[in-house]
Amino acid sequence: MGFLDKLKGAVNAVTGGSAKVTMDFQPATAFPGDAVLAKISVQSTGAEVKSKGVFVDLLGTEHVNIKHNAATGVNQDVNVSKPSVEQSFQLAPDFVLAANETKLFEGTITLPSNLQPSYQGPFARHEWTIRGRVEAFGNDPDSGFKPIRIGLKS
Repeated sequence: MGFLDKLKGAVNAVTGGSAKVTMDFQPATAFPGDAVLAKISVQSTGAEVKSKGVFVDLLGTEHVNIKHNAATGVNQDVNVSKPSVEQSFQLAPDFVLAANETKLFEGTITLPSNLQPSYQGPFARHEWTIRGRVEAFGNDPDSGFKPIRIGLKS
């Protein structure tokens, strides 16, 4: 391995580019306490990847957007977003991905039973997203967050 190859490997580790991660999950709408099936594909982008495991991350975010309205006493626009839930579920243990190798991981996670449902109101909304992630040295490669709808369990 030459100097430039080592440099490229270091850059990939720091930026999360050491592996390409994709994730599919079902169902697209789930309820608190439900099981969600996750399929995560991890592909090395050229070098060996030493991982501390495969994870599914669940993120709930509440957004409040109120427009300026002198009649109601709102003096300025209010735009605030705040995470309501951030939870990780380990899907697979430590593993090593050889150079240019692809591995598929599949498993279920059980959503917490106290999740707030997704909603869209005139001034506020609550959204849920989910992603697959490989814990590795540097910035963890991930699939990017995808929307998932959480329904109201009666």
